[in-house]
Amino acid sequence: MTKVLTFGEMMLRLKPAGNNRILQAADFEVNYGGAEANVAVSLSLLGDQAAYLTKFPDNLLGDAALGTLIKYGVITDKVLRGGPRLGIYFFEKGASVRTTNVVYDRAGSSFAETKRTEFDWPKLLADVDYFYFSGITPAISRELQEAVLAACQYCQAHQITVVCDLNYRGKMWSPERAQEVMAELMQYVNICIANDEDFEASLGIKAFDGDMSRGIDQKADFKAGMLEVTKRYPNCHTVASVLRNIYSVEASQWTGLLLHDGQYYDAPVYDMHVMEGVASGDAFGAGLIHGFVHNFEPQDMIEYAIAASVLKLTISGDLNLVSDQEIRAIKGQGAGASMSR
Repeated sequence: MTKVLTFGEMMLRLKPAGNNRILQAADFEVNYGGAEANVAVSLSLLGDQAAYLTKFPDNLLGDAALGTLIKYGVITDKVLRGGPRLGIYFFEKGASVRTTNVVYDRAGSSFAETKRTEFDWPKLLADVDYFYFSGITPAISRELQEAVLAACQYCQAHQITVVCDLNYRGKMWSPERAQEVMAELMQYVNICIANDEDFEASLGIKAFDGDMSRGIDQKADFKAGMLEVTKRYPNCHTVASVLRNIYSVEASQWTGLLLHDGQYYDAPVYDMHVMEGVASGDAFGAGLIHGFVHNFEPQDMIEYAIAASVLKLTISGDLNLVSDQEIRAIKGQGAGASMSR
């Protein structure tokens, strides 16, 4: 059975109740999540063999994070234990014209403090077919940057498909630093996911003007950006993007675009009332990988990936707790899609 390994940091997520701001919070809802962990959980719930690699502290918070992964069927035998603490992020849900906000408290975490020598890639990747990371992981530290590079080099030498979600985070590094690092890592990437500002911030490729109210309207620019990615990085045969027209925190339109082996594929547009706008990109990436694992045709793949992504917008927390059946129920339907059948 095809096996996917995702590599990154899982954190404790603290969210004020309802639409409260952090400044007025008297208590917080507790969840666990992180880009690569979210992808692993999604894949596991879709019936795929998904393993996750990270480092958790050897304490109750580490146990709780590990237990969350185990609960949803993720393979955790590669997880490292030790170090000082679990990273935390505070999630403040936006409303109307007030945007959603995230505050990180992850410096000095067990994962951030790991050394590249702790990862025995020949052993960790021995039974793996797909290796997934996001741009968040090399942004955490130079040691993790070197660890990701070593993993990618091993994958290329052993015919393991490398999937990267550029996932630029301006609170973690600058565009200049991101471009310097990602230019090297992208030499080994086979499947790239790039959304909105990712093209320019991570790769220095112009594909989006920053106006989130008209992302879908810039499809031609996205297509040109995707093509440029494949020209610069010949090992990259696939580029996928989520395109959005965001009118407020709750109201937006979503679609997907895929460039695969030189051919473009478009997904339907979904009119969305967003419950919580977090981790939909991770759900998109998981849907895309699931399509590759099961040899979907490219059109089916992009329709499946965006359907998984928009379903995440209806679910609180980081994890996309949906089934293959639920994704297929709205796949290809676009605006007005209904889950009841």
